[in-house]
Amino acid sequence: MTATVWLGRLGGVRVGVHWSVLGIVAILVTLLAFARWPRLLPGYSAGAYLLAGVVAAALFVVSLLAHELAHALVAKRNGLEVDHIVLWLLGGVAQLRGEARTPGIELRVAGVGPLVSLVAGVVFGALALAAGAADVDLLVTAVLSYLALINVILAVFNLIPAAPLDGGRILRAALWAWRGDRHRATVWSARAGRVFGFLLIGYGAVQLLVGTFGGGLWAILIGLFVVNVATAEERQAELGAALAGLRVRDVMTSNPDTVDGDVAVSEFLREVALVRRHSAFPILDPAGRFQGMVTLNRLRSVRPQDRDATLLRDVACPPGEVPLAEPDEPITGLLARMDGCTDGRALVFDEDRLAGIVTPSDISRMVTLHGLGTGWRSGADLTTPESNPWAPRR
Repeated sequence: MTATVWLGRLGGVRVGVHWSVLGIVAILVTLLAFARWPRLLPGYSAGAYLLAGVVAAALFVVSLLAHELAHALVAKRNGLEVDHIVLWLLGGVAQLRGEARTPGIELRVAGVGPLVSLVAGVVFGALALAAGAADVDLLVTAVLSYLALINVILAVFNLIPAAPLDGGRILRAALWAWRGDRHRATVWSARAGRVFGFLLIGYGAVQLLVGTFGGGLWAILIGLFVVNVATAEERQAELGAALAGLRVRDVMTSNPDTVDGDVAVSEFLREVALVRRHSAFPILDPAGRFQGMVTLNRLRSVRPQDRDATLLRDVACPPGEVPLAEPDEPITGLLARMDGCTDGRALVFDEDRLAGIVTPSDISRMVTLHGLGTGWRSGADLTTPESNPWAPRR
């Protein structure tokens, strides 16, 4: 998930917001300010209901941020790098760099999110009780009560043992500790996620049939998301098993072709794209500084009449959105980051030097070679002549 707006850093973690967050805010404000509270608490002005709805929605988004930030901070405390947090329509995503080394770390990182949501629910509940006892305005008490309820629901929902929910991560940690096989644990938790997702879709369909449009549509939307992500996680687990033991340097294409960001799109298409058989090009300035990556897919957004006046750097993926890796990093840790505006590509830097590029074709080729039984084995150093006779002699 790529952020639309980056808000800054909290606890050393970069935080962004996807445009779809406006969707959850709009849904909550509409349901609370124009449906629920006017019916339960009549007598207030439309402006008061609207203000209460906006405050409740905003504090709920803050609660989601606290949930994801807890994951990120515990991950960092346990030696995992955190790329960023992005809030979006169905909650939030804490993008970790690498994988937990032990089931215990997996359990701690997964379990802290629901714990924070539960604590938030208890705090808001206590505030609601205190507000009621102090005869505070009923609408204020309603906002606090709603936040208490929604945070408890968020905690309980996330504890369902199905990937990609936190409960699925907890299930994976338990199965990993029990069987000693992270790969199989991931597959089982992903399959549990697919079953749960289909159940949600079925429940939503029934709700639509009986006339509960809002709840049914929401359940179907969440169910589809769960099914898609769980399926992707299972496929990634299988891919990770095929690539286990390999480092980024074993898979990458070394010394990729680069371009200057000050070149016009028309000149690039005529003199570079037609000659070099690549679909993505890192952009370096004359001093060798990294300025982003341009892909042929991104250039499709430039109208033909604008190509002479548009520079490559104007349409390139900015440096902050390009997945980066180090040569000795496990390739399995990079797979989850190969998304976003680069069409599944990542750049490899050896300190400040651009050393290579990893593309979906590079990954597919290595998996195919493994499937053909070429003598490749997990953990082999494919860059040395001892393990690979075709490797360059140093």
